[in-house]
Amino acid sequence: MKRLYNLITDQQFNRCNKPHKYRKLLFALCFFHSILLERKKFLELGWNIVYGFNDSDFEVSENLLSIYLEEYENTPWDALKYLIAGVNYGGHVTDDWDRRLIITYINDYFCEQAIAAPYFKLSSLLNYYIPKDGDIGSYKEFIQMLPTMDHPEAFGQHPNADIASQITEARTLFETLLSLQPQITAVEGKGQTREEKVLELSLDVRVKIPEDLDYEGTRLMLSEEPSPLNVVLLQEIQRYNYLLRTIRSSLVELEKGIRGLVVMSTSLEEIFNSIYDARIPPVWEISYPSKKPLGAWTRDLVQRVEQFARWAETAHPPVIFWISAFTFPTGFLTAVLQASARQNNVSVDSLSWEFIVSTVDDNNLLDPPKDGVWVKGMFLEGAGWDKRNACLVDAEPMQLVCGMPTIHFKPVENKKKVGKGMYSCPCYYFSKRAGNSLHTSFVVGIDLRSGEKTPDQWIKRGAALLMSLDY
Repeated sequence: MKRLYNLITDQQFNRCNKPHKYRKLLFALCFFHSILLERKKFLELGWNIVYGFNDSDFEVSENLLSIYLEEYENTPWDALKYLIAGVNYGGHVTDDWDRRLIITYINDYFCEQAIAAPYFKLSSLLNYYIPKDGDIGSYKEFIQMLPTMDHPEAFGQHPNADIASQITEARTLFETLLSLQPQITAVEGKGQTREEKVLELSLDVRVKIPEDLDYEGTRLMLSEEPSPLNVVLLQEIQRYNYLLRTIRSSLVELEKGIRGLVVMSTSLEEIFNSIYDARIPPVWEISYPSKKPLGAWTRDLVQRVEQFARWAETAHPPVIFWISAFTFPTGFLTAVLQASARQNNVSVDSLSWEFIVSTVDDNNLLDPPKDGVWVKGMFLEGAGWDKRNACLVDAEPMQLVCGMPTIHFKPVENKKKVGKGMYSCPCYYFSKRAGNSLHTSFVVGIDLRSGEKTPDQWIKRGAALLMSLDY
């Protein structure tokens, strides 16, 4: 903020014919710009995608502010907010959920109270407010008195957000250090060589991964009832079988390469280094994205395949679907909508979701719902969950994620707009919210009761549901 005020000359500061409004809103604009820039320190809880907001955005917005205040007797709030947050800063933004965040901030800072109320608060903390009117020097002095280290609450964040970002940065540091270690073979008699360790891990993975699922047998069994969910089951079996075959063939080739029976190609060397570092080889991420270490990923893969093996054996969908097991959960949810549309003889385009969070234990859910599905396997990041009142609450200190109860995904026709006190919570496949070059991460927006806090506060906290964790 100090740097932004240094960009403004005395002539600029005094040019507007409505100085009282201009100076207050200029301070709010500086705070808005600083918040957008500094939020990236919270990583995934800050922005889904990091944007290059710069001084030009601020300068253009400052000019717009001065011109519009001079031109209009009544402050044109909607025009200012649209041009600044929607066009100028919003021009950088490509993610819809990030756009929602920018609009939430501008609505807080650009309002009638910012001008009318003395010492208008810009945050829940006492330090951050619009100071009383004065010359440019008085504003610089006020900025000088602000804390040098910004508390997460200044951004509307929970203190856990700082902890989560620091853990991620520490993990990245250790991964970098690990990648820089010398790749040399151990001296004979002094522990395992790299090759011996990789062979051992490779054999362990080969033993643990399950056999292929019976695609042909399942297809024949389900051929009499070609429902949308059965189509999804067959597609998932195909994808997992392809993944399991890829894993087996690459491990067999790797073992041959280590023993000197085939030439170690670039792809085999990449698999070798990944297994040695306990990472997932990139070639194994063809079916679904994950940031788990190799051991946790292998155990997770076994559980995923088990769900579809049970479904294929019984030819009956499970009562509660573990949605994280699907390689393409959006396809599964679309199939549920299609099944409901056929059942009720309505157009699938007229259907949308209603979300009912279960307040009972999963053991009590013995039958599938009449319409829709029970879904489990999601985790809440950036917030906690009150099971008794079925609403969002502040997370406990050091509680970075919490398990979400089973949710009833119920298709409804011509759903009304989201009511007051409901937070539209984005659900992502894995923790990298922007996705990667092969897979998108966003799956669906789930409406949750916001509890005592307003939906805007959860937007600032970056509260979201994740289908899988990094461990």
